[in-house]
Amino acid sequence: MKKILYTSFIALTLGASACTVAEVQRTVDGVLAGTTGAPVTQSEVASGLKQALEVGIRNGSAQASQTDGYYGNSLIRIPFPEDVQRVENTLRKVGLGSEVDKFILTLNRGAEDAAQSAVPIFVSAIKQLTIADAWAILRGDRDAATQYLKRTTSQQLYTAFNPIMVKSLEKTNATRYYTDIVNQYNKIPLTQKVNPDLDDYATQKAIDGLFVLVAQEEANIRENPIARTTELLRRVFAKENQS
Repeated sequence: MKKILYTSFIALTLGASACTVAEVQRTVDGVLAGTTGAPVTQSEVASGLKQALEVGIRNGSAQASQTDGYYGNSLIRIPFPEDVQRVENTLRKVGLGSEVDKFILTLNRGAEDAAQSAVPIFVSAIKQLTIADAWAILRGDRDAATQYLKRTTSQQLYTAFNPIMVKSLEKTNATRYYTDIVNQYNKIPLTQKVNPDLDDYATQKAIDGLFVLVAQEEANIRENPIARTTELLRRVFAKENQS
């Protein structure tokens, strides 16, 4: 009887156009798992958070690897390197803005090309999550799992992701365009010469962008029952929301 009432209430609340019957049922199952199901075990919490992070990473990487995944997303679009911003400003003033724009586009295309390759690197890092870590994360902020992953694996991810990013920059001609831009800038009289490490900058920015998308996915899983695509996720995060 309780399940029928829950179903009717959620269907009326969300509206027929907002979700399907199957989606309503999954929502109900998630709510009931948190109120009438058996207590969530430590092992389930750890496994559930690992699943949540993997779902977030796969979804986030899929978004980022699409055309305009970086370039068309203002939250993660990679701009001209900050430490040489004067290069962009000066070149635009002397009529070379189109060259700058071309470089920024290819820089983001490089990140998009490399994004999908990051999935196994992230997934490997997730497996190191301990039960103690999982309990702390479950009670943490809406992006606690993402922040934990960022804090504990950033250097490992950078080391593994950097060569992938370098190849992608070369593939999209970003490296060549950037070299051309720097060379043109260095020819301008009275300018301070520059030669920054583009590979390092692009790698870090690409990783930062992936973490932004993963954090969004994590928040969605925590707050939206429909986003919990497995029974374990529904049990773990329904219990969290009932606490």
